[in-house]
Amino acid sequence: MALVVEDKRAGAVIVHGAQECYQQSIDLLQEMGFPKGVFPLKDLVECGRVKETGFVWMKQKAPYEHYFVGSNTRASYETEVTAYVEKGRMKKMTGIKSKLVFLWVPITEMIMEEPSTKKITFKTPMGIGRSFPVTAFMTEEEKQKYMENGNEE
Repeated sequence: MALVVEDKRAGAVIVHGAQECYQQSIDLLQEMGFPKGVFPLKDLVECGRVKETGFVWMKQKAPYEHYFVGSNTRASYETEVTAYVEKGRMKKMTGIKSKLVFLWVPITEMIMEEPSTKKITFKTPMGIGRSFPVTAFMTEEEKQKYMENGNEE
């Protein structure tokens, strides 16, 4: 009996190299409505996207930990991060964990709440979520534009 494995990456547009991957990741985040700083990945070597299914992946040279000052949280990114994306939502995420007290908890979903709430919610496999102000994950440039448009933190 043969096991059939679906190739999630079939039909993908794939880019290689730090600059090309960085630009593709920024373009993807903006297209989906997320702040640029939510994926502070380092030394990207490959990024891919299957537009038909929404499957994306980003590979970096080594795992990376990042501390988000705005949300007072620490996140860990494995060498490969994957997700299925749609406007305002990333689901079935792999390769990302957040540290809560002494435990690392996988993050499997990220949702941009309604524009009026200005919040971004991260969920675990158990469906438990935590929301933060969207400004906690914005670059300084994004934050400046956000404030100039009359928004508050």
